[in-house]
Amino acid sequence: MSARNAALVATALLCFVLAASGSRALGAQSPPALTGLVSSAEEGVMEGVVVTAQKAGASVAVSVVSDKDGRFAFPAKLEAGQYKLKIRATGYDLAGPQSVEVAAGRPSTVDLRLIKTNDLAAQMTNAEWIDSVPGTVDQKKFLYGCVGCHTLERIVRSNHDMPGFVQVMNRMASYTNNSFWGNPQLRVIPRTVGRNFGPEAENQAAFLAGINLGTAKTWQYQLKTLPRAGGRSTHVVITEYFLPRPEMQPHDVVVDADGIVWFTDFGQQLLGRFDPRTLAFKEYSIPVHRPKYAKGALDLEVDPEGNFWLSLMYQTGVAKFDRQTETFQSWPLPEGTINEESQQSMVGPQRWTVDGKVWLNDAGIPGMHRLDMATGKFETWKPYENVKGPHSVYGIYADSRNNIFFNDFGGENVGKIDATSGKVTLYPTPTPRSRPRRGRMDAQDRLWFAEWRAEKIGMFDTRSEKFQEWTVPTPYTAPYDVVVDKNGEVWMAGMNTDRITRFDLESGKFTEYPLPSSTNIRRVFVDNSTSPVTFWVGNNHGASIVKLEPLD
Repeated sequence: MSARNAALVATALLCFVLAASGSRALGAQSPPALTGLVSSAEEGVMEGVVVTAQKAGASVAVSVVSDKDGRFAFPAKLEAGQYKLKIRATGYDLAGPQSVEVAAGRPSTVDLRLIKTNDLAAQMTNAEWIDSVPGTVDQKKFLYGCVGCHTLERIVRSNHDMPGFVQVMNRMASYTNNSFWGNPQLRVIPRTVGRNFGPEAENQAAFLAGINLGTAKTWQYQLKTLPRAGGRSTHVVITEYFLPRPEMQPHDVVVDADGIVWFTDFGQQLLGRFDPRTLAFKEYSIPVHRPKYAKGALDLEVDPEGNFWLSLMYQTGVAKFDRQTETFQSWPLPEGTINEESQQSMVGPQRWTVDGKVWLNDAGIPGMHRLDMATGKFETWKPYENVKGPHSVYGIYADSRNNIFFNDFGGENVGKIDATSGKVTLYPTPTPRSRPRRGRMDAQDRLWFAEWRAEKIGMFDTRSEKFQEWTVPTPYTAPYDVVVDKNGEVWMAGMNTDRITRFDLESGKFTEYPLPSSTNIRRVFVDNSTSPVTFWVGNNHGASIVKLEPLD
């Protein structure tokens, strides 16, 4: 690119970058640090290519996405120095250049040449594998249960036959559900294959043996890929902050009013604190209640006093982290309440100051407990004791009166326990077997939630007791969590697509932002203090925290 053309590109893209001028992270009135063009012999200029720059030795990587003209621009926050470059565009590899020198005080330029990849399978997302493999919808969605621990590439590249997969599934049943390939944890009492996978375990094993490389050198089906991002989906800057150790699992990520990032580690008894401005990192040890059981915390919630609450999984009970003293107080489940399956994945302290009581779920019942903060005593509910079918209690959310609403991840209900009477009511979602997972209660006492199996966003108005549902645009997304921002837009993501979904309720339009890396997404968080809002999520299998800044 000539100097004159480079200047024209920089000028044209300046408005694109300055759209984020109100953002706390991007700053204001600054020209781009690095601009360029992406092209290939097959397509010419290429839209929707994720371009990533990482300074040598740095623990931070910044990514942008090429527009319809193949152009990209990095914000001024890139410091001067040598940067390694990489791209993400399924079906293509980066031919070159592999690095670039970013100058101080003026935009640098680089044109990227892409070539067709020789290993498409290595680039495919879980959703693309699910779309590609032959089988019924039920067979394909069985694979949703695998991605909590590893990608589907591990399965389809294997050569196990049906009995071999039964052995693998037997081993998988011995691991806790907060395990992943980098940090497996064994159950104290292993589950059987039937307990973990149900009566269809052998049929499922046969299905898996039919989609891998057990009988052929290549897959006997077409590998299908999703279209690349386009239009508004390219208006974004993504920053990845890599954590100090690869076994760390940032499950729930929350950003406080000072811009400090806090997260639970799904595989260790640690609460993490990270300052994205200084890159300073600190850990706080969470109390251990049952030393022989798996470690790790899941849910991270903020109470009305600004303190953090954590659900302690197999350690049982919950803990409160006092922000002022930086100390924990914890409440394990009492003797007589605990069994081998006891597991607190969720805690509901959002309105505990209304009546002095904190809600928590229990996968071992399955059901709910309520902790009286004044006495330390627990009450227990088993909402499915006399209800047929697979049911569970997962995401739990208190309304303005501290009534608790819970998502039936095993079935299709939103449940309610009245804080005063203790009455349990189950409200079935409009879509059967939707398997609602996690979400958030808004200021109007509307519960927003992800319908994991139904591929939908759900909303339950707790006052009118009416539902609304919206189907997400990409098949096999498996939505995990949903949150509504200050503008009334809905944000959602799942473990399969490596995309963040933004939904405008007024227009009915979806925007999907592509991520630069394979990202095992769980809890999603929106920082409403910036304009536009900033989206945060942990990469539960990638030991990183991801910040996504839309430019409009």
